[in-house]
Amino acid sequence: MRPSSSAPHYSRPSNSDSRSGASRRPSRTSRDRTQFGRAVGSFQAIKHRLADLWLEVTSAAAAARYAADTAARGDADAEVAAAVAQAYCSGVAVHAAEECVQLHGGIGMTWEYPAHLYLKRAKSDQLAFGTAYRHRARLAELIDLPA
Repeated sequence: MRPSSSAPHYSRPSNSDSRSGASRRPSRTSRDRTQFGRAVGSFQAIKHRLADLWLEVTSAAAAARYAADTAARGDADAEVAAAVAQAYCSGVAVHAAEECVQLHGGIGMTWEYPAHLYLKRAKSDQLAFGTAYRHRARLAELIDLPA
């Protein structure tokens, strides 16, 4: 079912599509920081977490890029692409920032290091621009899925 307004509904994309420092910082720290005489990034568990995070951020960037492209071209599916990107990116931004704090360990929540600022920004953006649940509900309206 289409919304009552005839104007398309677009809102600002989430921070996850901009490849912010929250996604770059953990990989640099995992190379530089050592534990038990080894770089932290050499541990298999850290490698897997970073690989999963890279995949999520790259996928979010692709979704956001596609939504921006369809909006710029004025395609008919621009609203659907925007809702998909917003639903995916809002969760990925928060998850990337949470992983950034976790992968930095104790220093991640100190004032001397900006990791906590990425988390605060991602969470406030999610609340201000809508949670994934809200965007999925919007997507369901756009493609006429029953509630």
